[in-house]
Amino acid sequence: MGSKHWEHFPHEADMGIRGIGSTRDEAFEQAALAMTAVITDPAQVSAVEMVEITRQAPDDELLLVDWLNALVYETATRKLLFSRFEVQVKDHVLTARAFGEPMDTAKHHMAVEIKGATYTALRVAQESNGEWVAQCVVDV
Repeated sequence: MGSKHWEHFPHEADMGIRGIGSTRDEAFEQAALAMTAVITDPAQVSAVEMVEITRQAPDDELLLVDWLNALVYETATRKLLFSRFEVQVKDHVLTARAFGEPMDTAKHHMAVEIKGATYTALRVAQESNGEWVAQCVVDV
């Protein structure tokens, strides 16, 4: 089994994000980190402020989109970027804490703004090797 990580995958004018982990929770955390990496280098974002997020959806795929869109909302309204996530999913209820800091264009070198997570290429599943994958395309 591999280690948890995130990656991007090409998708026309938008960007695919994929979180991979040994648990569904880790995959959701890594998907959020991949989304941050579309905007800026997550290593440049200090985890000094915390935001709690709770979401509920009928299935894991819709929950992933709700989770990512909650982060987009928090980024837009609080002007925060996030670099660390603690996610717990149970019975299609997500409780999470996102850690980050206020946007600073001099420090963060922001590439694009994410408008939202979409249902395109949406997938949350456990692979045959035991790893969990959580992915979708974000509108940039």
